Amino acid sequence: MSELSVVIPTYNERGNVPLVYERLSSTLDGTGLDWEIIFSVDPSIDGTEQAILALHERDPRVKMLRFSRRFGQPAATLAGMAAASGDAVVVIDCDLQDPPELIGQMVERWREGFDVVYAQRRSRKGETLAKRVVSAVGYRLIRRIADVDIPPNTGDFRLMSRRVVEHVVALDEAHGFLRGLVAVVGFPHTSVLYDRDVRAAGRGKYNRFLGSLVIGLNGIVGFSRYPLHVISLTGVVLSFFAGAFALAYFICKLAGVAFPTGNPTIVILVSLFSGIQLLSLGVMGEYVGRIYEEVKHRPRYIVESQVGFGEGVPLRDRSLRQATQD
Repeated sequence: MSELSVVIPTYNERGNVPLVYERLSSTLDGTGLDWEIIFSVDPSIDGTEQAILALHERDPRVKMLRFSRRFGQPAATLAGMAAASGDAVVVIDCDLQDPPELIGQMVERWREGFDVVYAQRRSRKGETLAKRVVSAVGYRLIRRIADVDIPPNTGDFRLMSRRVVEHVVALDEAHGFLRGLVAVVGFPHTSVLYDRDVRAAGRGKYNRFLGSLVIGLNGIVGFSRYPLHVISLTGVVLSFFAGAFALAYFICKLAGVAFPTGNPTIVILVSLFSGIQLLSLGVMGEYVGRIYEEVKHRPRYIVESQVGFGEGVPLRDRSLRQATQD
């Protein structure tokens, strides 16, 4: 019988762990598949690990990876995917804003032959206006300029076939923007629509407003060179404008037109050009920083302990390049 793995990146979610297990277990039992739930845990201070261990005592299909420090949601997700043994893997958050009951529809679409089934939001309850605006603008921007097709109004909540999971895990990238990595891998994909619920308990630990901005920046910088092209075009336009302004100033001087030194227009233009230069340096710095992160080849995560697995789960992330060299 096929097996389904559910990966849940988790950080300080003690209140939600029993709830997500109850809803997931009843849903997964209805798929007719063998299943496992993998909590991929950044070290928590609210007793999250103890809640997961209690579930494991009741149901050995509940498993846990605990990291040596907080590596963040993308790394936790990739670690869980690497440890999963299922023929298909579902990634879902622990806050229950994404309904586990949708997994049944995902499995049906997977059985129809789709390798990726992503959940696409019709509405986003429980999110601030600022976050909704950032998400809407970010998705439109990424969709317009990215080198790959990243569907709008989607998160990490999705089902992936075994071959997609293996290819995604093997990608040698320091920043694990799952939506982009899955798009890079390709294979047939489809969507199921749903309405996002409010958070079940507690406050969000991942993906707050600032986190949404960082994730959006990862999507833009990691999957598009468009910002660099914009800088080049802006430089050409401003150089032409500056040359035309200098020529006009020279003509005014020859014609005896009064043009006092320290004119506010000059101050404004100098400030404008300085701001654009700093912005350009910042954009280029993002790309240089990416290169810096990639060439170090540091592990994306280090597993401190594991519960419910055999001996086959790696305690640290190994890139495809590192594995080839060993």
